[in-house]
Amino acid sequence: MISVNSYFCGAGLMDMGLLRAGLHINQAFELDADACKTYRSNIGDHIKQCDLTQELVSDQVDSDFMVFTYPCTKYSTIADIHKTRTGDELFLHALRHVAVGKPEGYVIENVPGMRAFPVVMEAMTKLPDYYITTFCPVKSESWLPQRRNRLIIIGTKKPFAVRPPEGMKQISLADILEDEPDVTLPKAIRNRMTGQYRDLPIISDPARGDIAPTCVAHYAKDKSTRLVADKRFPMGVRPYSVREFARLQGLPDTFTFPVSSTAAYKQIGNGVSEPVGFWVGSELKRYCIQ
Repeated sequence: MISVNSYFCGAGLMDMGLLRAGLHINQAFELDADACKTYRSNIGDHIKQCDLTQELVSDQVDSDFMVFTYPCTKYSTIADIHKTRTGDELFLHALRHVAVGKPEGYVIENVPGMRAFPVVMEAMTKLPDYYITTFCPVKSESWLPQRRNRLIIIGTKKPFAVRPPEGMKQISLADILEDEPDVTLPKAIRNRMTGQYRDLPIISDPARGDIAPTCVAHYAKDKSTRLVADKRFPMGVRPYSVREFARLQGLPDTFTFPVSSTAAYKQIGNGVSEPVGFWVGSELKRYCIQ
């Protein structure tokens, strides 16, 4: 059985894809208590709530692969608006784990904006014992009706031609919409629609074949920024429900959120699209059986 340790795993969206590919998750590590609650509810008790910067590699179960999906907030271009695009030192703990654990391979997932930080990229792509393949952008829209680009770095001890995702069947925005969505309609929707904010909302219309913009972690705080056309609602638009947000990330309806809707939106927005995890897991599996 091909084993994985998953770091900064959040609610487990990446891990869901790895599992579907046939890999086994030995251990998972996450700081956020609500995310751990969701992970346990859907995947298992092998998750540890902890600050990974304080965790010793020698105390962990060995695995074939290490997968790191460390937070992207300070690497994202949107952080330029708030002057917080500074990078952080969490990549050093990914580097520490690979250097000490020496797994057969490792995977890094983050936003394309991480490439603007040469020290981070050097650390993650120049390890002398690994053959490195970098993909950017990996587009969630290859599978899903969501515009979401990511950077994927895959390192293996042996030379291996990792195949890029291709030939995938995409579902439409109409396919993920609920017949009776459970949503609230904050006053900000009308205000934004009538020009009382600096920016108009991004409205996606399934009838036009639109796809949704990137699912963001802060969606619960301002649902007026991303709306879907729906004639049944005032002004012909509404927010996405939690279930629709989850579907946009490729999660099955059996995946539940035993937390508040605010926490659920955050976990979904912070996660990796499940099909990306499946593609990565499938390539790691192919590597092991070559």
